[in-house]
Amino acid sequence: MKMTDAPLLGTAEQINRLAYALARYNCIAKFDRTGEPEAGVLEHTFSDLERSFRTFLYELLPTLAAGNLPEQETQELLLRIGEELRHIQYHIMDPHFYRYLRDDS
Repeated sequence: MKMTDAPLLGTAEQINRLAYALARYNCIAKFDRTGEPEAGVLEHTFSDLERSFRTFLYELLPTLAAGNLPEQETQELLLRIGEELRHIQYHIMDPHFYRYLRDDS
């Protein structure tokens, strides 16, 4: 399996267009902090999430699913997957818009 489709947020223009579109909505702007508009946090979040999901789906999972690695390499791959999941978790919890997803909120 290969990453044949271009990322939706692969260019600065695409990312900026998303941030501009999101900034128009009060439901997002109400979370703005001084010097850090929530629309920018969300566009960064979505861009990084897209990259992590693509890495997991097109690189890590196919390698794991092939099932032909020695145990040590499988363990290392599982740890790499764990780090991608940690990165995903961070980006889900970072935006104030999604703070309701936190257990401690």
